[in-house]
Amino acid sequence: MVEIRLTNTRTRRKEVFRPIDPQNVRLYLCGPTVYDRAHLGNARPVVVIDVLVRLLRHLLGADHVTYVRNFTDVDDKINATALARKEAGTPGTLEELIRERTHETIGWYHADMDALGAERPDHEPRATDYIGEMIAMIETLIAGGHAYARDSHVLFRVRSYADYGKLSGRSVDDMIAGARVEVAPFKEDPMDFVLWKPSDDELPGWDSPWGRGRPGWHIECSAMSYELLGESFDIHAGGIDLQFPHHENEIAQSCCAHPHGDFARVWLHNEMLQVEGRKMSKSLGNFFTVRDLLDQGIPGEVIRFVLLSTHYRKPMDWTAEKAREAEAVLRRWRGLVAGVEPAPSPAPAVVAALADDLNTAGAIAVLHEMAGQGDGPGLLAGARMLGLLTEDLGGWIAEGPDLSALTERMAALRADAKASKDFSAVDALKQRLLDAGVEVRMSAAGVELLPGPDFDAAKLPE
Repeated sequence: MVEIRLTNTRTRRKEVFRPIDPQNVRLYLCGPTVYDRAHLGNARPVVVIDVLVRLLRHLLGADHVTYVRNFTDVDDKINATALARKEAGTPGTLEELIRERTHETIGWYHADMDALGAERPDHEPRATDYIGEMIAMIETLIAGGHAYARDSHVLFRVRSYADYGKLSGRSVDDMIAGARVEVAPFKEDPMDFVLWKPSDDELPGWDSPWGRGRPGWHIECSAMSYELLGESFDIHAGGIDLQFPHHENEIAQSCCAHPHGDFARVWLHNEMLQVEGRKMSKSLGNFFTVRDLLDQGIPGEVIRFVLLSTHYRKPMDWTAEKAREAEAVLRRWRGLVAGVEPAPSPAPAVVAALADDLNTAGAIAVLHEMAGQGDGPGLLAGARMLGLLTEDLGGWIAEGPDLSALTERMAALRADAKASKDFSAVDALKQRLLDAGVEVRMSAAGVELLPGPDFDAAKLPE
């Protein structure tokens, strides 16, 4: 049995992964708040955990993994959008308009993640379907002295949980000194956070022991993960931006509500995403959604390849150059595996790379070696472990030129020229390719041919 090692944010160590129950490995990924399209940063944890789920199912069996990813469908931004539609004359109650909006946005999310080759989770709970469970958990916290009701709000008493701050590695006092915390007259302590808040007539709400209201953000994931995965499960994942306060608060309220459980054994956090070396931001004009890239003609498989080319625990820089390089690699690989059946199982080196803290960049390096050796079956089996070269993601190839034969021809001429010191044939072919609008790249790694903006297939050399 291959040993999986994962970096646990809570212990800050790479640890051997030992499932609570090898017959049912359970994972929870914090999903999107469905008020708009998913941006590229939202896609990174989805693709990373998709690879982890593929690895676990390969090693343990497809039926021995339960994967949950939630939808937060109650949120102030969602409320504002629905209220604006109602004021504009759209028929329906506010709750109906919110449901309509979130249903539409969930459809967008599914389409965009499907385009990246991410398999659907086993469960995709919507927060609004678990309001009763959230209320029950809040009542348990109040009964245990971990929460209190005040002014139609319910707040979690942070100092009632001694281990608060262990995930992010900070003390409560340090958090108060260094963080922006909401100052409200109904709080006992500045760090206490909202579990339930009141709703007026212009906001969605549910009846509760504390009046008509709606849940705070943090209680949602605790209630849904408990109902679907139990009081102890294996892996909780998400972006590093969720480590504090969201995941810290999840741990506190879950462990206090279910003190005999461990909540999540392993915490897996991916680092943030940049664009061309800068933080992605609307103010910088470099903010884009997954759909923006797809509409620009960048295939979902190319986006996935770029996301996996950097280790999940390192900041990832999206660049147009990386997208072009990924497209060239995938074109070449798909040319190599055309008409080929995959090997019975992925190569041990691919599995070993992924088992070593999801080293997707290392696994891709192994695939490059296989491609260089002309091992089509091995390449295909290994790539599919990463969700690449699948049949579902291959439709984009028909949209562009197949330059694999010319790439091989140029590589052969180049090899001959290095031996004979006569590069005239290489230069002649290169010029004909340039005339056809093909970008020619030659390096120690090999030859890459990419269709440029002036590409004309009719001018390609025969």
